[in-house]
Amino acid sequence: MDVAVNLGIDARKSDQNVRGATVLPHGTGRSVRVAVFTQGANAEAAKAAGAELVGMEDLADQIKKGEMNFDVVIASPDAMRVVGQLGQVLGPRGLMPNPKVGTVTPNVAEAVKNAKAGQVRYRNDKNGIIHTTIGKVDFDADKLKENLEALLVALKKQNRLRRKACTSRKLASPPPWVQVLQLTRLA
Repeated sequence: MDVAVNLGIDARKSDQNVRGATVLPHGTGRSVRVAVFTQGANAEAAKAAGAELVGMEDLADQIKKGEMNFDVVIASPDAMRVVGQLGQVLGPRGLMPNPKVGTVTPNVAEAVKNAKAGQVRYRNDKNGIIHTTIGKVDFDADKLKENLEALLVALKKQNRLRRKACTSRKLASPPPWVQVLQLTRLA
């Protein structure tokens, strides 16, 4: 189940752009494979938290060969010199770690747990609208509602949106049963 939130911002102005991440209370219903760039004690903590791939240069070599069997990339700040060289591979796929969405962090174990728990990343498009997933179609209505409310709370916490009104929201289920529900003033 996807949601589109019209933020009522001018996306051409960089100070109004919105980007972030939040953990949904009931997750997205998908299993996520996580790759972590780190070393030492952080590597052990990342493995314990559930990361499938952990490494530095060896993991970078795998990615350069085209072996990309993961959905999220997390990096510790000291690993960014290695990850930076992979920008042309990870960037177009939307996998490049970024401190704004919590994928570059010294506490990689917590970031792995968040990714596994159903963290969604959001970013406004050129029209000032955020598109993201809040769950599966077979979730019950209460779970979807709580996930949507968690997303809206995270959006309202952003300083740029405190004075702006989120005017229209749409929920859309994916094909083959595309349905669009128009919602108004949920939060």
